[in-house]
Amino acid sequence: MELKIINMYPDILNLYGDIGNLICIKQRCNWRGIEVNIENFTIDNEIAIKEADIILMGGGSHNSQKIISSHLLKQKKELKNYIDDGKVILAISSSYQMFGKSYINTDYSDENYQKIPSLEIFDIETYTQRDPLVGNTIIENNLNLKPKEIIGFKNHSFGVYHDYTPLGSVKLGHGNNEQEQNEGMIYKNFIGSYLHGPLLPKNPHLADNIILTALKNKYAIESLAKIDDTFEMNAHNTVIKRVLR
Repeated sequence: MELKIINMYPDILNLYGDIGNLICIKQRCNWRGIEVNIENFTIDNEIAIKEADIILMGGGSHNSQKIISSHLLKQKKELKNYIDDGKVILAISSSYQMFGKSYINTDYSDENYQKIPSLEIFDIETYTQRDPLVGNTIIENNLNLKPKEIIGFKNHSFGVYHDYTPLGSVKLGHGNNEQEQNEGMIYKNFIGSYLHGPLLPKNPHLADNIILTALKNKYAIESLAKIDDTFEMNAHNTVIKRVLR
């Protein structure tokens, strides 16, 4: 078995080591004898998105988002078809926002705003907030994964608003915005989240869910070969215990 992963804009969107998500998936596939082919998609290296089994997008600064926004919009049709076909995407932080219909940067000092071009694939609205949401966050996931807890680190000054199923409910820390206790979103096999860390190495059960979903799309399988997760789950549980102190 083999999986093709497209890592989008890794040279621009890697604010908090989100490349670790790719490394995690690759290693957990290698341990199972699953071949992984990785291609980088960026401004000067466009490749066919539809050929991917998994697409990964990391977070970036406000300036990084400006750099890629016009180029990303050219991929709207391909990305929408990819999502509608049930293919797997993990979009972190600003990438998550950019799948929405509006993305408004408000300057609270004079109440002016700038609307940043977005893909408009999802009914998501994003606004700047007066205070950034920063710190470790623990959620209980809505993917029926065990353990229930997913942990990550947040640092975002934007808040997203939508009615999609959240990735999880917040048990400690911050949600999608200043008001809600929901974090991230799920639509078909699209996962959006503000959780850095990077996310997948801290949550190997989520990484395996992404791998399994991609394989199910391609092969007649129902489960992954078991591997010894003692070290990884001990790390996951230790981080949660430290945060809860």
